[in-house]
Amino acid sequence: MTSPGLDSALRRAAEAIRTADALLVAAGAGMGVDSGLPDFRGNEGFWRAYPPFRERGLSFVDLANPAWFRDDPRQAWGFYGHRYNLYRATRPHAGFAALQAWGESRPRGYFVFTSNVDGHFQQAGFDPDRIVECHGSIHHLQCSAPCRAAIWEAAGLEIVVDEADFRARPPLPTCPNCGAVARPNILMFGDGRWLDGRTEEQIDRYRAWLAAAGRGRLVTIELGAGQAVPTVRLECERQPGALIRINPRDPEVPPHGVSLPLGAAEAIARLAALLPSP
Repeated sequence: MTSPGLDSALRRAAEAIRTADALLVAAGAGMGVDSGLPDFRGNEGFWRAYPPFRERGLSFVDLANPAWFRDDPRQAWGFYGHRYNLYRATRPHAGFAALQAWGESRPRGYFVFTSNVDGHFQQAGFDPDRIVECHGSIHHLQCSAPCRAAIWEAAGLEIVVDEADFRARPPLPTCPNCGAVARPNILMFGDGRWLDGRTEEQIDRYRAWLAAAGRGRLVTIELGAGQAVPTVRLECERQPGALIRINPRDPEVPPHGVSLPLGAAEAIARLAALLPSP
């Protein structure tokens, strides 16, 4: 897609990135769609990825609920185990590398703020100490009780899922302290048991970086962040400096923003064509 208005917006966005002292990269689910991950927007999108749940009338919101780990842990780990396996097997698209290069070339560096739990920024090579996963990570576990505030890596975790009904086969992950079923360290809907210690440590590092970055020209690139759970969009809108919003469905921006109604991978590629190599 091209038009005089879009071309002008791309040039303004590229110039903002070129002259930035610091880069905030903020991403929602739309960032992962271009890597081939399912689009869970609306029930129809979710049910295309998980047909058995259509028959049972279960939506993404219904299943992303911690109660399943108490009432039906095989179903809970069928849903989250399938996603864990999918995220590990999916390669982040080329746009991640371009964003990393732009951020690393800025005088005051970069930080990532994402609601995605897939770990793709780390997989793509971003510095783990420069990432906030505001809804947690599927690559970290906690006790479902929880019996204590421990969070541990899911390294070596193997979940076998029967794709006929998306139920996990035993054995399921357990808490090494009390033996209860473990769960991903992800903020779910209606979740009063999510342990936020790891995310709070990320936020502390992020706030320290923002305090320093704010003394220069901070530019925010927001990619694929929706309005249904607007955590990422609100975080971006409260930052000073230019906001570049990349979103084919919800591209509206505040007065200081630049709107690019494109998918993440396409927008990054078109911006890269306008920018010098880092």
